[in-house]
Amino acid sequence: MQTHQLKRIHKNKKMAAVGRGGTRGKTSGRGTKGQKARAGRKLRPEMRDIIKKLPKRRGRGKNSFLSIQQKPFLINLEIIESLFNDGEKITPVALVKKEVLSLYKGRSPRVKILGNGKLTKKFHLSGFSISLQAKEKVEKAGGKVT
Repeated sequence: MQTHQLKRIHKNKKMAAVGRGGTRGKTSGRGTKGQKARAGRKLRPEMRDIIKKLPKRRGRGKNSFLSIQQKPFLINLEIIESLFNDGEKITPVALVKKEVLSLYKGRSPRVKILGNGKLTKKFHLSGFSISLQAKEKVEKAGGKVT
C-alpha cells in the first residue's frame, strides 16, 4: 500500500459558510435584529402579562372551609330555671332583656338550649334550637317547645 492509496476514516469537517450565501450567515438563524437577536436575551413570557391582568379571586384563604354562619350561644336549662318564673314565655329577646345574652350585630342571637340541670317550672320556649334531652325535660315539666 502506498500513501496515495490511503483513505481517511473521518471525512473533513466543512466550514460553516458566512454571509448571504451560507446557511448560518447574516442573522445566524435568529431572524431579527434588536433584543431578540442578542445573546442572553430576557423577554417576559406573554402568558405572564395575561395572567397579571386577570383579577385575583378573593377567597377566604385557609379559612375557606369554616362556616360563615354565626355559631349559636349555648344555654343550659338550669340557667333558664333560675332566671324565669313558672309559665313564662321565653324567647331570645327575653334572654337579652335579662342580660344573659347580648345582641349580635344588632339582632337577637341564635341560641341552642341544652339539657343540663333539673327543670321544675313549666315554660313555653320559642325561637330556639333545642337538644332532644332538653326538649324531653321541658315537655315532662309541662312546658311547650315551638
